[in-house]
Amino acid sequence: MTAPDATSSAAADTPATSWRDGLAVYLQPRVLIVLFLGFSSGLPLALSGSTLLVWMREAGVDLGTIGLFALVGTPYTLKFLWAPLVDALHVPLFTRAFGRRRGWLLFSQLLLIVAILLLAMTDPARSPFYVALGALLVATTSSTQDIVVDAFRVESLPESEQAAGMAAYVAAYRIGMLVSTAGALFIVSGFESTGITRTAAWMWGYVVMAAMVLIGTITALAATEPEQSVRAEAATQTETAFARVLHAAIGAFSEFLTRKDALAALAFVVLFKFTDAFSGTMTAPFVIDLGFSRNDYAAIVKGVGLAATLIGGFAGGFVARRYSLAASLWIGGVLQALANLSFSWLAFTGTSQWALAFAITCENFTSAIGTVIFVAYLSALCQNPLHTATQYALLTALAAVGRTYLASVAGYVAKATGWPLFFVICVLVAIPSLLLLTWLQKRGHFEALGPVRV
Repeated sequence: MTAPDATSSAAADTPATSWRDGLAVYLQPRVLIVLFLGFSSGLPLALSGSTLLVWMREAGVDLGTIGLFALVGTPYTLKFLWAPLVDALHVPLFTRAFGRRRGWLLFSQLLLIVAILLLAMTDPARSPFYVALGALLVATTSSTQDIVVDAFRVESLPESEQAAGMAAYVAAYRIGMLVSTAGALFIVSGFESTGITRTAAWMWGYVVMAAMVLIGTITALAATEPEQSVRAEAATQTETAFARVLHAAIGAFSEFLTRKDALAALAFVVLFKFTDAFSGTMTAPFVIDLGFSRNDYAAIVKGVGLAATLIGGFAGGFVARRYSLAASLWIGGVLQALANLSFSWLAFTGTSQWALAFAITCENFTSAIGTVIFVAYLSALCQNPLHTATQYALLTALAAVGRTYLASVAGYVAKATGWPLFFVICVLVAIPSLLLLTWLQKRGHFEALGPVRV
């Protein structure tokens, strides 16, 4: 999409397409491949995050320790460090048999399956250290898969299918997250209803999630290697592995850091979604503490929450089309912060399913608006096609800093303040990002980015 203050005259020359043509693009084989890879990328995130936190809370782990488990998301923050390796190096046997991108895809997915199975064998009540180690392995292999999928998506889709591919990827990513949150909780409850112990039910629930990764593996086997990847491989085949890594890493970082206000922009990337991360770390334990069952929580997230997320995604797209990038970021930033007040209200209301549905709807709807606009901003920052994969990995990794490090103290804050005041604090932590947004806007940062297309 293009912001209204940066409309290109080329758009007027683009032939109009019917609604049938618009729907048909989503059935193109390349777009369908990206859709299933999006599911595979979204599936593992909650297994080392919110779903794991529910498991730990039910096992009796205290809130402070649960909050510290946000640190196992470190690989999502540091993945830019090995993104050049994924761009430049070959995986023995895999690369020769399947190609540069598909080889890495299959390799990372197989490692991810093993990591989830290892996490399934742990017991939060007895060995939180091994739980943390297993979760760290899941996060590492998952973030590696994300690097490859991002590169594969950009390289495999032609310009005419990029927008549809991104939409399909985001929708499938959300569905993957839903399966590993609400779906996993229903599966655990189902196993528990057969009479096995709670610990065994959680183990088998994670085994099922590991099997779900095979959807991405089958997709990678069915896909074809992107032509851009084949050409890049041919162009660099005379270089040593070290030279390829060096060129990918130095080019990506130096090109970005030489821009005006680069450090302020990076700080904004870190802080924009921090309000979501700070509250999101403790949302599942909060709901369990109020007295809701895991099935209550899962049903509302699966039904009302998913609908709110999808509608919020469309609303975010409308906002980004209607307003400039800076104005859109203001709208998304303010809405996602204020939505936390619905949880403060829920803390006073108690175990009302209607109140929980309202709070989840507010949070998912506004978070989706903020996410769509934020992705538009990240895409605008990656302007050099030679370094898109590594730069995008850098920016998304920095965005994970709020979720991983800054949000790690959320459990202690909730424990010290109580739930109603905690979610008020979640609103206030959005203020630094809005101050940075004001500063960048006055410095002409957004005008310098030019037309923004998603």
